[in-house]
Amino acid sequence: MTNPTLLEATKVWLKIGLLSFGGPAAQIALMHREVVEERSWLSEQQYLNALSFCMLLPGPEAMQLATYSGWRLHGVIGGLIAGLLFVLPGAAVMLGLGMVYAYFGAVPLVSALFLGVKAVVVVIVLEALLRVAKKALHLPEHWVIAALAFVAIFFLSLPYPLIIAAAALFGFFRASETKETAASVTKIKFSKTLATFALWLVIWWLPLFALAALDTSGMVQTLGVFFSKLAMVTFGGAYAVLAYMGQDVVGNLGWLSAGEMMDGLGLAETTPGPLILVTEFVGFLAAYKSAGLWFGVLGAVVTLWATFAPCFLWIFVGAPYIDWIGNQPRLMSALKAITAAVVGVILNLSLWFALHVFFADVMAKKWQWLTLWTPDVTTLDWRVVVLSILASVLLFRFHWGLIKILCLAALAGAGLSLL
Repeated sequence: MTNPTLLEATKVWLKIGLLSFGGPAAQIALMHREVVEERSWLSEQQYLNALSFCMLLPGPEAMQLATYSGWRLHGVIGGLIAGLLFVLPGAAVMLGLGMVYAYFGAVPLVSALFLGVKAVVVVIVLEALLRVAKKALHLPEHWVIAALAFVAIFFLSLPYPLIIAAAALFGFFRASETKETAASVTKIKFSKTLATFALWLVIWWLPLFALAALDTSGMVQTLGVFFSKLAMVTFGGAYAVLAYMGQDVVGNLGWLSAGEMMDGLGLAETTPGPLILVTEFVGFLAAYKSAGLWFGVLGAVVTLWATFAPCFLWIFVGAPYIDWIGNQPRLMSALKAITAAVVGVILNLSLWFALHVFFADVMAKKWQWLTLWTPDVTTLDWRVVVLSILASVLLFRFHWGLIKILCLAALAGAGLSLL
């Protein structure tokens, strides 16, 4: 292994941040090529242990993996540089796109373009479902967990964190009889770990409290608390968390419509950085609707801080223990159970999106503890059906890139709208 200078590493982290399109799988592969294969900054085992640990954490695993890699090379300053450069380029682009959307989203031509984007988002989520299911559902019990998770969130409207916690506990105790593998780990003083945790907890919450105290409307406090809570339960990536976020943002809080949520995910697909940047779009648009452009920018900043500050906390506290954690069968079993539950959650998201994209009018009918999503079949939009079929063929049959498909579908949506 080689030891680069901080400047050399910074150039590589910036390169990764600018090229990190295509979701976590592509981003993790890009980092592996740059850090392990081409430069040998980390060994294969170090990289895989870190990846396993990051998948156990809430939040975007690719960003946290970049943060760990920077920490491993240059300590806290290296971790901060790597993590921030992974997020900031995409966050800047996302804010610009959010502003354009806020000002011009109601223009007929722009609405027509986003007709195609919505159709592609349905296919993108379906592709994510198939990809995660292929990796996650190896045992019969995993299929059962996925099915129960789907029923729990789609029909029973149970909270996403509760579903994830139940799956993790099942997986943890399911492997309780397995003998754990001993692994060497550098001795870390618990007092040092506790101090790191306390420091980053203050860094996370102090700016949010300060901004909330200056905001008389209460929106900043609401955004800070909501997205901080979200940051602690975002297992499974952006697609899984959208189901949980959609329950509150669309259904309970009324910040965005289902269509606006899907537009935000479509925009996040076209930018570098983690897909969870869709939360920035939500925070910006919610604050923009409340008090205009500059308040929207503040909402975006608060959302970014609440979403990503916890990621640094998890990594800087847990990084010294990663080699040990990667050899704990019960923790790995809990991860596999969580991943299986995420399959059911993403299936819920796929159906929820499809109903709201294909039909203009969808109602949630409740019967005691049961919820049934019922579309008005007379409001079916044939244009979206056609565009979704086109996107499916291009993605699954011809293996086009997502950005290329999004651009073509946007133009096709504009053309069909003229009809």
